[in-house]
This record gives sequence, structure tokens and C-alpha cells, in this order.
Amino acid sequence: MRCQWRSALSRWEVVQVPDVAYDCDVLVIGGGIVGLSTAYAITRAVPGTRVTVLEKEPGPARHQTGRNSGVIHSGIYYRPGSLKARYAVRGAAEMVKFCAEYGIAHAVTGKLIVATEREELPRLHALVQRGRENGIPVRELGQAQIADYEPEVQGLAAIHVGTTGVCDFTGVARQLAEGSGAEIRYGADVIRVDRRPALGVAVLTGDGSVVRGRVLVNCAGLHCDEIARLTGDDPEMRIVPFRGEYYSLARPELVRGLVYPVPDPAFPFLGVHLTRGIDGDVHVGPNAVPALAREGYAWGVVRPRELGTTLAWPGAWRMARRHWRYGAGELRRSVSKRAFTAAVRRLLPAVEEGDLVATAAGVRAQAVLRDGTLVDDFLIQEGPRAVHVLNAPSPAATASLPIGREVARRALAVLGNG
Repeated sequence: MRCQWRSALSRWEVVQVPDVAYDCDVLVIGGGIVGLSTAYAITRAVPGTRVTVLEKEPGPARHQTGRNSGVIHSGIYYRPGSLKARYAVRGAAEMVKFCAEYGIAHAVTGKLIVATEREELPRLHALVQRGRENGIPVRELGQAQIADYEPEVQGLAAIHVGTTGVCDFTGVARQLAEGSGAEIRYGADVIRVDRRPALGVAVLTGDGSVVRGRVLVNCAGLHCDEIARLTGDDPEMRIVPFRGEYYSLARPELVRGLVYPVPDPAFPFLGVHLTRGIDGDVHVGPNAVPALAREGYAWGVVRPRELGTTLAWPGAWRMARRHWRYGAGELRRSVSKRAFTAAVRRLLPAVEEGDLVATAAGVRAQAVLRDGTLVDDFLIQEGPRAVHVLNAPSPAATASLPIGREVARRALAVLGNG
């Protein structure tokens, strides 16, 4: 006799049944690029492993994966030895190869990181050193050389990173879903998780279905901390959502490729940058402002319960007190197009306010610790019968193939020990 979970109205009970009733070996929550890469990696590593992916949206890549600037990051920004540095450098090369193999739109364009003020020059030089430590070829440019790459961009100095590119991450996610052979259940909102360490997990979805698996993998992005707590694990962090607002450049001929400012090392945000995408449009942004909902893609989207969860987390207030000056500048650029244009003109003096056309925003799932620290690296934790991906914002799309392999390795280890 073996055990099966059975849902009866709102009451769950364990009953003895003669046959095993697992729907899958590994149950992945989240149909973004990380969840789908994990499913792909599992079935590639151990063919025959049954994988089910639950995604609450009607299709893949509807949130962070499909609402970013589409950049294949080189890995130059990230601390040497960190997961971000290792996985981004490796992932960038693998992503280009994956796109070429499956005919997914992509281009290796290179990018400029431009210092526009003297106080930024030491940080620019530090990036050169960091790039070399991470194994990334970097070319230093003087003021006059910037125009060789971007005639309309002005700055005191710059570096050129040749391995940066752009691609269709939504197309990548679709290919991963198809290639994984996993069962993908769209429109499957997770309501409840019942974990039994001796047995596995059972997940109740919004339509009343129960899906049973031996191991749960949480790749829920904006909702990953909530899924972890539903599972019974304390992630010791909370997702604080930050909206990134974008514009499209009405005169795309002003920008040839990708142009970035020198980032502030105190923050995991890269600042307002210019990205010529695979569609030929030039995307401008994002800024970073608090969102009033996990999926708050505009100021008018407010979900009181989710906002209350953020405000109840001590780390959110400690973060705000620590970084209020930075936040005030971001808020100003959010409510004032003139201020946003001024930030862009530091890099691209020819741009006018009328050149910026509002386009779709994104929301970054940023993990914040209780003491107010913004988690800078990817964060993966394990619990009984569960693996949780708790911080995977940019450059997670770039790094999704190696991230997926790492999560798959952990999930298969749990499966093997169970």
C-alpha cells in the first residue's frame, strides 16, 4: 500500500491507496526562462524523468523574462567568483549558441559603458579590472574614440565590451519548453502546497486540480518567497518589487548598439541605458521605482495585500532609510519625463523629450533581507523535497542555461535521495 493525496472540497486528507499516484517526478512552479531551463536541464541530464511545469499565465515568459531589454549580458559587472559572474559569462556564450542552433533571433553587438563625469572614472577603471578577472575582453576608449562606435554619444571615457548581445528571450523560453518534453500546464495558479518529507509534495491549483510530485522546484520569480512559505520553508528574505519603466526612441538612428552609464556599485541596478533590440527599435531605460503590486506595471496597479506584505517586512523600511536619496531620484524620473530625458541626455545629448515614447514596463523581483540588504547574487536554497530559486533578476535570462543546470542538479540529488 502506498500514499496518495486527495482533496475533498476544502479539506485535504491522506488516504491509503493500492497504487502510486505521483503525476511527475519533479514539479516546477514557474514558466519563466529559469523554470523552463530547469525542466530542460532535468530531462537532458536524466532522460525519462517526468517533469511538470505549473505556470499561472496562459503562456510562458509573461513577466521578468518577457519584459526586459533583451540584453545578453557579458558578466562584466559582477563580483568575481559570484554565481552571477560565473553563470553570466558562461551563459552568454551558451545563449548565443542556443539561439544559433534553434534559429532564434539574436545578435552579438558589443556595448559601450560610458563615464560622463570625472567621479565616475575610477569606477570605470574598476570595471576594466573586474572584466579581466572574469575573463571578459575589454577595450578602453578615450573621449575621441567613443565616436568610432557611437557618433552621437558623448563622455569622458568608455570601455567597449564585445561579448554583449541581444536576443529574443521569449523565443528562447518557448524553445526550452518544447525541447524539455515536460508537461506544461498553463493557467495553473498555485493555491496551496502540502509537503510530506517522506513522500513528496502535492499542489492545489486554482481550478481545483491536485498535482503530485516527488520534488518541488520553486522558480516563481515575483512570487518565489510566497511559494517557499506555502511549502513550509522560511526563506529569510522577501521579494520587494521594483518597476522598471521604458521608453522607445523615436529616432533610433541616434544609437547604433548598446550604451550604458557607469553603474553605482551600491545597487544591483544598472541605470538608464540605451539598447538597440533585435527588432531594430531602441529601448531607453529602465529606472527603478517601488511597485505597488508584485505585477505592478503601472502606478495605478495596487494590490493592498501584496503592498501590505512589503510594508510589513522590516527589511523594506531599512532599505528605504539607507537608500532614500537614490530612490528619490528614481521617483522623480518616474513622474517627470523631463527629468528622465535629462538622465538620457548625459549619454545622448541630441535626444529631446519628444523623442521618448512610453512603452511596456517590467518589474524586477528583488530579494531583500531582514536587515535591508538587497541580495546582489543569485540565491538558491533547499528544503525537504524542495529547491527554491529566491533571487534571479537580471542577468538571470542571460545565465538561464547554467542556472537551470544547477537547479536541476540539486533537484535530481533530492530525487535520488528520496
